[in-house]
Amino acid sequence: MSDNDRPAARVLCFDADGRVLLLHWHDRVSGLDLWEPPGGGLEPGETALEAARRELTEETGLPGSSVEDRSVEVPRDFCWLGVRYVKMEPFFLARLATSRPELGPGALTDEETGAYLGYDWFAPNDLPGNVEPPELAEVIEKLG
Repeated sequence: MSDNDRPAARVLCFDADGRVLLLHWHDRVSGLDLWEPPGGGLEPGETALEAARRELTEETGLPGSSVEDRSVEVPRDFCWLGVRYVKMEPFFLARLATSRPELGPGALTDEETGAYLGYDWFAPNDLPGNVEPPELAEVIEKLG
């Protein structure tokens, strides 16, 4: 199985004020910057929910236990580092009790460390233009 076939899961993480967390990344191959929810590939033997919880903690330092067993399937078609990914990914819901908590990414891969530009919390009706997936507002509406 190639990387572009690897199953993955993402987390729509909301703070106490209903803002959604997006991570800011730079693709060194295309030169493009994008914002997307935390998430990543499943490890062997891992369920999508387990991966979502692990990825949230690894990429943000936030508690994986905040990820609920509630998701929607989202069609994905994007390029990252010169590889095209076409697949379905579950997007899980997480809710935090605090407003705009500080993140402390603790376990980024070398690839992620080289691409990570930071994060921000966005009102669902005020998402950045370069968000991935482009229909993220609709995904938020379905899951929220």
